Amino acid sequence: MSESALPALYLRGLTKTYGGVNVLDGVDLTVTEGSVFGFLGPNGAGKTTTLRILTGLARPTSGTARVLGTDVAESGDEARASVGFLPDVPGFYPWMSAEEFLRFAGGLFALPRVVLDERVPVLLDLAGLAGVKTRVGGFSRGMKQRLGIAQALVNAPRLLLLDEPTSALDPIGRKEVLEMVAALAGRTTVFFSTHILADVERVCDTVAVLDRGRVVAEGPIEEIRARRGAQVMVLEVDGGAERLAERLAGEGWVAGLERDGDELRITVSDLAAAERAVPVAVASLGLGLVRLDAGEVSLEEAFVDLVGGAR
Repeated sequence: MSESALPALYLRGLTKTYGGVNVLDGVDLTVTEGSVFGFLGPNGAGKTTTLRILTGLARPTSGTARVLGTDVAESGDEARASVGFLPDVPGFYPWMSAEEFLRFAGGLFALPRVVLDERVPVLLDLAGLAGVKTRVGGFSRGMKQRLGIAQALVNAPRLLLLDEPTSALDPIGRKEVLEMVAALAGRTTVFFSTHILADVERVCDTVAVLDRGRVVAEGPIEEIRARRGAQVMVLEVDGGAERLAERLAGEGWVAGLERDGDELRITVSDLAAAERAVPVAVASLGLGLVRLDAGEVSLEEAFVDLVGGAR
């Protein structure tokens, strides 16, 4: 298999045990090159442990972890030179400017000055920090996160690993960081660990859901939604919603039903059957149908079904 055909990340049966507890319990995962991959899971699921293994900061108890075709247990500096990493709590030298910090990071990779002269201004522009003279100690959390991503890109990596890059940011900071991640699509492979569903839906094309050390779902976001085998119908009537809810609750195609005033939100396993039955039920009760919409289950609903329902 050619190098370009190899996956960016390949994990099989990966385990990590601390004090007799399996933090990772047989993780299987494949990340294709060029994707923006969301590694999604609740806090404590094992996401950071996985990233520590991928970066060589921890060793697996058993199983296989390959990064850009190289086993992490055997990889050296040459393999790590193709990877960029932003930890969940990045550290900075507060007396440096953004440019000085990027040049310092580039020096750790032994990048020639001529390369840094060309690359640093591009990264500062990408991070929205071009022309900023303030020392890093005076940066907002969002500015620091954007600088952290720029630092992780200073070696022009084929693979960028981000651990909770939007955690603890305010809405503006999150928006800025996500825009920066979105701008990387097609330029490098991004492996994006987070517990924030909205961030995944905004920037990622593929997702894996990790729960208690195991991958419980993996694939394109649309496939994860569809895999739940359900769709959503939202309808509004002009009174009598409670009676309608009672009438529909026993139908075999109803997987879930919530009522909010005159509005019903129904998770359905057979949309065609629901579209036939709902108007009949509304008419039989003498109600007026104000609105009827149907659509996909959201990623949030699929996530709760996959993770929340298993707890």
